[in-house]
Amino acid sequence: MKITEVRIFQKASADKKLRAFATITIDDCFVVRDIKIIEGSKGLFVAMPSRRVKEPCLNCHHRNVIRSRYCNQCGKQLEVVNRPMSEKGDDSSRQDEHRDIAHPITVECREYIQKTVLETFEKEKSNLRKVDQE
Repeated sequence: MKITEVRIFQKASADKKLRAFATITIDDCFVVRDIKIIEGSKGLFVAMPSRRVKEPCLNCHHRNVIRSRYCNQCGKQLEVVNRPMSEKGDDSSRQDEHRDIAHPITVECREYIQKTVLETFEKEKSNLRKVDQE
C-alpha cells in the first residue's frame, strides 16, 4: 500500500484542538476523506473519520444520538443509560459516542498514515507562512 496523494484543508476558525482535515489517496485508486489533524497534549495526531453512534427510540424507532434526552422525532423522553466512567475518572467514555468509519488494522499502517499526513500538514503550514511573509 502506498499513499499517492495527501490533501490538507486548513481550518478557517480558531478551534482549540482541530487544526485541519486531510484526504488521502491510496494506490491512486482509493480515497479516505475527513481525516482529522488534532492538537493533543503530546502534539499533533491523526484521527480517522468517524460518525456518531445512534440508538433507536423505543416509541417511534427514530435513531437518536447516544445521550440524547428526548427523541428528535416524537419528543418522548428517552431512557437514560448509565455508562460507566473510565478508569481515569474522567468522562472519556464520550469516545464511545463515535465509531470509526475507516481505520488501519495494523500499528505499522497507522504510523505510516499518520507520518505521511503530518509531514504534508507541516509542509503546508510552512508554505502558508512563507506566503504570509511575502
